[in-house]
Amino acid sequence: MTLKVAVIGVGAMGRNHARVYSEMVDVELVGVADADERAALTAAKRFGGNAYSDYRRLLDEQKPDAVTIAVPTADHLEVALETLQRGIHVLIEKPIAFSLEQGNEIIAAAQRANVKLMVGHIERFNPAVILLKQHLNNKALGRVFQIDVRRQGPFPARVRDVGVVIDLAVHDLDVMRYITGVEIVRLFAETEHRIHSRYEDLLMCTVRFSDSMVGMLSVNWLTPTKIRELHVTGECGMFRVDYLTQDLYFYENATAQSDDWETLRILRGVSEGRMIRHIVEKKEPLRVEQEAFLAALRGECPVPVTGEDGLKALELAQSVVTSGLEHRVIAMTDHSAPTMSESNVVI
Repeated sequence: MTLKVAVIGVGAMGRNHARVYSEMVDVELVGVADADERAALTAAKRFGGNAYSDYRRLLDEQKPDAVTIAVPTADHLEVALETLQRGIHVLIEKPIAFSLEQGNEIIAAAQRANVKLMVGHIERFNPAVILLKQHLNNKALGRVFQIDVRRQGPFPARVRDVGVVIDLAVHDLDVMRYITGVEIVRLFAETEHRIHSRYEDLLMCTVRFSDSMVGMLSVNWLTPTKIRELHVTGECGMFRVDYLTQDLYFYENATAQSDDWETLRILRGVSEGRMIRHIVEKKEPLRVEQEAFLAALRGECPVPVTGEDGLKALELAQSVVTSGLEHRVIAMTDHSAPTMSESNVVI
């Protein structure tokens, strides 16, 4: 069955969505829309379909089965509601919305229309992350103690409406939940704005999970080279993911490499063992993400990143911003955290 798809918003990310759709079999890219008519025309000429400056005309004239929404975050609610009420399935770029209230509106609209809603948390579809999750599910580390993230690089000119937490750290907050299946219950953050003119561009954050794991996030737009790394440490050693190269390494704790269950049960030491580089079948994460979205539309699998997943990631990110601004620990049962429109403004 050929699915008719469209892309609304063909900036840096939207252009890539259009490109990947145009390369897929059993998929027809019927149109792209952007408020910048020249951008829409350029994308349509390159990837196919019709160009529109008014996305509503695209929806009404082309009647796509599914749409990627890649407009600025502040416009997510309006575009999503217009699309969903027409009975069209939606893949919406992260974050799901500008506020939790708006995110809830989008989820409710999808439920009313009985259509699929997926949030584009692309790092879940990095093959190295997928393989890491499989190893963790198989207890390759035993008990997990700690998760550390470094997501650093220069300031991207494309970002105008959010800071480094909502744009970047939201990826890692979502990945932490995804690979462990455990919820974050408490967090504390320090943030700064050094170069970015309005929002925070530096984050250091500690999180506590419900099973006593701890996590550390070091995220900024101040580093002149791009770093994307994830470390997971447990009883049996440490996994390291390089998001950029899609490499997965395992550094074993030689002390834990024993067939003696009693030794494992009373593990009291750590020593250096082998370093194993796992074979990862490398793929473009965006292509894997869109394939999963389309497979869900065809009924072949559940939606892999639900609206509720996107909402939880946004809630965590907003709580990180609040903690940094107010210099306090946030418990995730604490509903006093302000909305993004309040918490992202530098005071």
